[in-house]
Amino acid sequence: MVMNYPIDKLHLLTLNVGLADHMADWNWKNVRSPFARLYYVTDGTAQVEMPSGVYTLIPNHLYFIPAYTMHSYICDAPFSHYYIHIYEDMHSDMSILDQWDYPVEVKAAPGDLELVRRLCFINPFLKLQQSDPEAYDNHQTLISNLELNQRRPFCDKVESRGILYILMSRFLKYATPKADVKDDRIHLTLAYIRKHIGERLDIEQLAEKACMSKDHFIRVFKHETGETPNAFITKRKLEKAELTLVTTNMAVNRIADALGYDDYSYFNRIFKKNSGMTPQQYRKSHFKL
Repeated sequence: MVMNYPIDKLHLLTLNVGLADHMADWNWKNVRSPFARLYYVTDGTAQVEMPSGVYTLIPNHLYFIPAYTMHSYICDAPFSHYYIHIYEDMHSDMSILDQWDYPVEVKAAPGDLELVRRLCFINPFLKLQQSDPEAYDNHQTLISNLELNQRRPFCDKVESRGILYILMSRFLKYATPKADVKDDRIHLTLAYIRKHIGERLDIEQLAEKACMSKDHFIRVFKHETGETPNAFITKRKLEKAELTLVTTNMAVNRIADALGYDDYSYFNRIFKKNSGMTPQQYRKSHFKL
């Protein structure tokens, strides 16, 4: 399927990049981050367990793990890979990467290894000091790396982004819409939800905008997207809440208000149900040094 998104809406930043050599010690469990991961395997094999299955990582292949995807690593032998952590700097309420399902694995194209090495060469300061996600998947590191991205020479910013575009194009070539929406009314509804995610979204009002009864709207929405309107809206709101908790110091009650939750206690409950911890606990876990 042809993507019609303008390329100037896609802003990718390199948070971390480097080469990692492991001796059966890449075994981190239940990792979930507000940034995506891209791997180029050079030697050995390992596995990554995701909701969609267990994948074996082999040399000369690229692997992509989207942001907010719970996953675990399994490694019982020597294993070497390049890692790239990718942050989508959204200049609107729409995440382009979030709109598509990507293959986990693609065969690397000729020259990809040189591109990854070049990305490492021009960004030596973005190499991880430790491979344990708890050591780098936190507020301090994320903010520091975002600031480093801003201070880099303009030529390095352009080259780094160009390399990310090329590597991500390997996956974009085979990407499919998360919701292959054929009903124009639901398509317009999804666009409205993304644009107004910071507001209180009422299902009856959304149904009226779609010129449908509430019950019919819910049935058609679920048929087209695989989710009920409430589930779809809640998931997007909570993902934005997670990102805000990690990247800002905004008070939790203000985050709830900014996402259209008038009831702060309800926001706390639904956040904990989704992530397994309260917003305060989630932020604290990412503010570890």
